Amino acid sequence: MKKHYTPQPIDTSQVELPAELMALAEDIAHNVHEVWAKGRMDEGWSYGPQRDDEQRLHPGLVPYEELTEAERDYDRRTAMQTLRLITQLGFKISKE
Repeated sequence: MKKHYTPQPIDTSQVELPAELMALAEDIAHNVHEVWAKGRMDEGWSYGPQRDDEQRLHPGLVPYEELTEAERDYDRRTAMQTLRLITQLGFKISKE
């Protein structure tokens, strides 16, 4: 039995991030990839030119800099949305 699901993310479209948080987004995106890749490798996955779930091969198991621009953009969007959500919820991010 399928359940109907309609995603309802918090609207962060009006949140404008300062320049220093825009730079932070790239660092977060890079780390998101590193965390994902480490998790996959810890589960026994390794690099393969084609994804193969049975053999646990994935083409994305490369350094962040070697990802395609589209793949890096996916991580950047995740980072940006996270920073916008933090801001939307009233939290402040500051560097000490």
